[in-house]
Amino acid sequence: MNVEDLLLHHEVSQFIYREARHQDNHEYDAWEALWTDDGVYWIPANGEAGDPEQEMSIIYDNRSRIALRVRQFHTGKRYSQSPRSPLRRVISNVEILENDGTDLVVTANAIVFEAHARGDTIWGSRNEYRLRREDGVLRMAGKKVVLTNNERALYSMAFLI
Repeated sequence: MNVEDLLLHHEVSQFIYREARHQDNHEYDAWEALWTDDGVYWIPANGEAGDPEQEMSIIYDNRSRIALRVRQFHTGKRYSQSPRSPLRRVISNVEILENDGTDLVVTANAIVFEAHARGDTIWGSRNEYRLRREDGVLRMAGKKVVLTNNERALYSMAFLI
């Protein structure tokens, strides 16, 4: 790995850590600002492959739906998240798989700890990112969260993953 690759890996890792911090701290406006205008957020159900247009998804949001989801959090009427769950993410194994000069394809593993009135929950996932540099900064053009247990019945996931 050369110096440029190391610097890019560091920048990508810092971006993913920042995204996790925004989510853990319920800073959803800051989280939303990380997305490109054509961003797609996908959490598949029942495995990790497939076509989100043809198969069931836990979440399959385009950019306008992401914005709507964030606005809904601000209404105070998301009762499943009132009070908001304390969250902590651990991110590991950040790996740049592709760099075509425009988009980066990146994967990372994540563990999300959620403390909720119904009890504590640990969510494991492999996250796939499509990152794009716009105006000199990285932004998310896509995020796919493949939950480790997405083939089983899941409790409400009213927080953004």
